[in-house]
Amino acid sequence: MGNHFLLYRSNLKIKGFLIMFFLIFSFAYSQEDTLVISKKAIRASVRAEKIEKGELLFTPFGGVGATPELGFSVAIGGIFSFKTDKHDTIIQRSSNTLSLSYSTKNAVVLFNRITSYWFEDKIRFNTDVWLKKMPDNYWGVGYNEGRYTEKSDSTTAYDRLWWQLNPQIVYRLRNNLYAGLNIDFNQTVSENENPKMKEDPCFMQYGSNNFNSGLGLVILYDSRDVPVNAWKGVHVLFEATFYSDYFGSDNVYQVYDLDYRHYVNLFHRTGSILAWQIRFRSSRADVPWGELSQLGTPFDFRGYVWGRYRDEDMQFNIVEYRYQVKGRNPFNKNELSRHGLVAWGGIGSVGKGIGCFDYWLPNYGFGYRFEVQPRMNLRLDVGFGNDSMGVYVNFNEAF
Repeated sequence: MGNHFLLYRSNLKIKGFLIMFFLIFSFAYSQEDTLVISKKAIRASVRAEKIEKGELLFTPFGGVGATPELGFSVAIGGIFSFKTDKHDTIIQRSSNTLSLSYSTKNAVVLFNRITSYWFEDKIRFNTDVWLKKMPDNYWGVGYNEGRYTEKSDSTTAYDRLWWQLNPQIVYRLRNNLYAGLNIDFNQTVSENENPKMKEDPCFMQYGSNNFNSGLGLVILYDSRDVPVNAWKGVHVLFEATFYSDYFGSDNVYQVYDLDYRHYVNLFHRTGSILAWQIRFRSSRADVPWGELSQLGTPFDFRGYVWGRYRDEDMQFNIVEYRYQVKGRNPFNKNELSRHGLVAWGGIGSVGKGIGCFDYWLPNYGFGYRFEVQPRMNLRLDVGFGNDSMGVYVNFNEAF
């Protein structure tokens, strides 16, 4: 009886998420089609003129989502796009996405991502800013802890404050090859830890308050046509970041990150894209529990609790198909509308060492895209994993 009741509740949740997904899809679609044509033409003309002149464009946004760690949430934010030099015909438009959300679990999340191009794309400056204050769950370290530890107030629950400031600057050495620096400041503070967490070896070693600061090397090869929404090209990023008390860090450790992405056109049709990503992250030495390699972010394993699976090393593989529907579009003249659909599938794991990925987690999902600015999308994804799912609302592609 209990299993049937849980299954019934799970089905209700899935149906509720799907209904919300299609309501948002229908709303976005009707918004475009029910506007007065003359008003649309005027706005499109103004936008096109601003884009041509390289001026600032701002698109506000408000919406709802639901992730396994946050529950239902309401988000507001927007995307700015601009050219760092209006007379530079080589550089792409830079972007700044900002979102602030509040959830039914009393969680507050602030996210800001800046992607900018300078001096004929000789310099790229990117920054991620995060702030999370939320009730959270800590399962422990390793696949088995994440998979088999029961979620409850006495085994996983605690309160977390986490922030991160992660600027990165790279300089073009030749053609598509860049090199530069990665800077990372982050802090995790926990409160109201459950009894099991207080006895966890990793938590006992590093405690409830960890400030970490590091400096690292970045090597980037990037031949993508538009990095925030690529239709073709290759992206290979290697980062080696060293956290040390010389930089004021509470802990001394290293993080190595290799990220490979590839984008190809399918069926000789514009807007039909197959994209895949392979990523390996390794953390070594005295790595605090909050900064171990983790699966389940809004940019990889959509559908899992962020941080449920954590260990020294993490690896995942994702394949995603993206299809932009044909139709009218004020941003381009290639017969593609502002609407798109995606579907993805992947596997990932955590462990200690490359040869220690013994258990693999599945991930799959589908999504809707709405082009709010040229090649910049509002993203709505529904992701599924082992006994979990989530609905994500964000700007630009996951990868």
